[in-house]
Amino acid sequence: MSVTEQARRAREAANTLATATRTRKDAALHAMADALVARTPEILAANETDLAAGRDAGLTPAVLDRLALSEQRVAGIADALRQMAGLPDPVGEVVRGSTLANGLELRQIRVPFGVVGIIYEARPNVTVDAAGICLKSGNAALLRGSSSAAHSNAALVAVLRDAVAGAGLPADAVQLLDASSRDSVKELMRARGLVDVLIPRGGASLIRTVVEESTVPVIETGVGNCHVYVDAAADLAKAVAITLNAKTQRLSTCNTAESLLVHAQIADAFLPPMLAAFAEAGVTVHGDARVAAHSDAVEPATDEDFATEYLSADISVAVVDSLDDAVAHIRRYGSGHTEAIVTDSASAAREFVARVDSAAVMVNASTRFTDGGEFGFGAEIGISTQKLHARGPMGLPELTSTKYVVTGDGHLRN
Repeated sequence: MSVTEQARRAREAANTLATATRTRKDAALHAMADALVARTPEILAANETDLAAGRDAGLTPAVLDRLALSEQRVAGIADALRQMAGLPDPVGEVVRGSTLANGLELRQIRVPFGVVGIIYEARPNVTVDAAGICLKSGNAALLRGSSSAAHSNAALVAVLRDAVAGAGLPADAVQLLDASSRDSVKELMRARGLVDVLIPRGGASLIRTVVEESTVPVIETGVGNCHVYVDAAADLAKAVAITLNAKTQRLSTCNTAESLLVHAQIADAFLPPMLAAFAEAGVTVHGDARVAAHSDAVEPATDEDFATEYLSADISVAVVDSLDDAVAHIRRYGSGHTEAIVTDSASAAREFVARVDSAAVMVNASTRFTDGGEFGFGAEIGISTQKLHARGPMGLPELTSTKYVVTGDGHLRN
């Protein structure tokens, strides 16, 4: 089946979903969750096929970690769907309303986009998250995963389609595009009029390609070159713990810290325990000359290091002379995703928050908290680093647009 035909089927499914009640959508989400758990063995068998091929192809540990499913991970993905069912339905929510001077009643209400295309790399959990959040927000999902996860995604979508149909909603609310050829990506990016919005999730080259070549409107999710800045007024023990968590809690995520900036006033006291903690955790430090002075194990950092989203056990580290220098460094190398400051100074925290232009700014907390689940949004569709429509973790409301409903009683404009 061509992408165009799949998009037409998605459009028909979206028409049904747009008026589906919350009860029906939530029942479908629960059915999807139950089916994932019941059919975990076949999902894991398909996933092992992808993992074996990935190992043979030399995929990095970070990519293999993103690709891997387990019984626990499948259960967690299913639980996210159940949690989503417990969230308010955004469709029909009144964003604002008033009675105009002429007596007309004006309401702005949330409505689904319609058909949402998601292009993503080796993360089969995205398959379920995207399908669930699209369905709950009244949208049909066209999913284009990577070839490295083709067997996993096919197994997951087969389970989800059966569950959706069993709950009385169109199976075509969830469709998987062919991942064996780039032609499906090109067709999806050109399906303006059938597909309402595209959301790319993956590396910088994927996102750039979709943004630059798509005729379908794009919500841009960005890479995560996230920073932790340890201020002169930081509690050093707290700073070590936060930085280590931000870097090592899970290496392969976009909200993992990739750069550490240390104020010069506390560098001599902070860097020895921090570098020791990195060494114990197996993290390779790419540092400037002032960092390297504290350890022979530090590798010289280049501009490329400071601009890199490693997604591995590597981190770039620099000593800065002021908060101004930290902000300047972040503005030069950051990706607009998440930045953190560790400080006991309220004024330094306020200044950092005001001057750092990112989707999320953490004060005395790990960058790993930038996540739809952690924010209480349920499963997210991605983390937007652009400024139009949505920014930060995109939950259910961000998968809707709005329309105005105007009610009168024979009103005529003079």
